[in-house]
Amino acid sequence: MKILVLNCGSSSIKYKLIDMPKNDTLASGGVEKIGLKDSFLKYKTPSGEKKQIDCEIPEHTAGIELILKVLQSKEDGAIKSLSEIEAVGHRVVHGGEKFNKSVLINKEVIENIKECAPLAPLHNPANLKGIEAITHELPNVPQVAVFDTAFHQTMPSKAYMYALPYEYYKKDGVRRYGFHGTSHRYVSARTLEILGMKPEGTKMITCHIGNGGSISAIKDGKSIDTSMGLTPLEGLVMGTRCGDIDTGAITYLMDREKLDIKAINNILNKESGLKGVSGISQDMRDVEAGIKDGNERATLARDMFVYRVRKFIGSYTAVLGGLVGEYEIEQDANETGTNTKWVKKYGLKGYSPIACGYYYSDFDDFGVSRSYGYKRRHLGHDMMGCTGAPIIAVESGYVEALGWNKYGGWRIGIRSADNKRYYYYAHLQKDRPFAPGLQVGDIVQAGDVIGFMGRTGYSDQE
Repeated sequence: MKILVLNCGSSSIKYKLIDMPKNDTLASGGVEKIGLKDSFLKYKTPSGEKKQIDCEIPEHTAGIELILKVLQSKEDGAIKSLSEIEAVGHRVVHGGEKFNKSVLINKEVIENIKECAPLAPLHNPANLKGIEAITHELPNVPQVAVFDTAFHQTMPSKAYMYALPYEYYKKDGVRRYGFHGTSHRYVSARTLEILGMKPEGTKMITCHIGNGGSISAIKDGKSIDTSMGLTPLEGLVMGTRCGDIDTGAITYLMDREKLDIKAINNILNKESGLKGVSGISQDMRDVEAGIKDGNERATLARDMFVYRVRKFIGSYTAVLGGLVGEYEIEQDANETGTNTKWVKKYGLKGYSPIACGYYYSDFDDFGVSRSYGYKRRHLGHDMMGCTGAPIIAVESGYVEALGWNKYGGWRIGIRSADNKRYYYYAHLQKDRPFAPGLQVGDIVQAGDVIGFMGRTGYSDQE
């Protein structure tokens, strides 16, 4: 059974053609920069070759038509005709309180999605265009809507309620719903799968970063808070959205600039964020290019984005009650690895000391004998990787030690804020061991880059 999966974002369309139940991806790709002059479709052919079509894609319907054309093209197509597609799944951003699970799309569902469009003005209309385009091209193929808001239905009322008169929640449904639920659900579940951990007892912070972005606090595998609210406008600085803002600033601008509701919504959703601050683009790649050219507004936009991400990660660490505690991990029960058992552990649950995207191998040699200099037990855990890989602070605290010694080479010692744990990051890079400006006494946050992997130590000289 061939299933086409579509994810129509505010400025992009991602797709996959999947052969079920084998779960084989037959084709994948995505349209990016919709509405911009340098829009394009990037895709992978059945042979694995990556290709790109550069063309103007003014809106989502044109993007979907291009995707369907490539899927059945003689040169790069994965199917001979669209009749081979037996079902289509759509990511739909806002389901309000009407939908807490995936549903088969019919006229009633479409009308309900339209009713929720004012809550997600950049996304629900794009999602509907995807549904309409598929209905036109494949009128007899069943379509399913998977809602971004569904995963966050586990948030407690203290997290999803606004401190407004209660009648507006009961009458108008004004509350925080959260978005990117399909992404946060997958990332959290996949993380547990890779680590061999049960959801129970775990604490996790997940980040969905793109033209739209959100961060979620996940406990026991369930969302307990997330950065987006009633609409996708709340939270992080995004491509064209401002994120968190004092509503007084909105009413002030409306009065001073004589703006109506439509005009202010357009500014907050489509003219703000990276685009509004940088004056260049909503695309971080263009902003980074502006930074290289010395554009101060581009630098400010990037710094605001990073600051807001760090702010939410720090606040959710507090919401979760810290990221240290008991958890269960799946381990081999015998030497052959034919059986596994769940073992209780105590430690950090949130951050890896190696930055995401950098390869490393893990070697647990804690307690192994060491003889260099003097005989002792190794009180560390070795992770082997490439020189220059960013090293991450796994818990917030203050820098207690910084410098060189002949055993650990260039190293950093960080004491936890409660003075109960000490983290020793050793064998750092020779010419660039520490993050720029890092000094003894500095406060570091969990997730900060503090240094860079190297091969120093076990020597009297650097």
